[in-house]
Amino acid sequence: MLTLTWIIQITSALLLIVLILLHSPKGDGIAGIGGASQLFSSQKSAESGLNKLTGYISAIFILCTFLLGFGIIK
Repeated sequence: MLTLTWIIQITSALLLIVLILLHSPKGDGIAGIGGASQLFSSQKSAESGLNKLTGYISAIFILCTFLLGFGIIK
């Protein structure tokens, strides 16, 4: 069980790296001060799906981190 948790931990870490690098940059620049950067931008379905997938993978990563860190799985 411990080996399986480590495999899930490492796989989720690598997936998180890839998924975070796939995200589009959110740099607003000077337009972020007055909120003008949000005027013409909308979140596309691909970006929304990427956000959900990143959230799920990060939850798996955090769960494995707690299980391994507190020694719950031996």
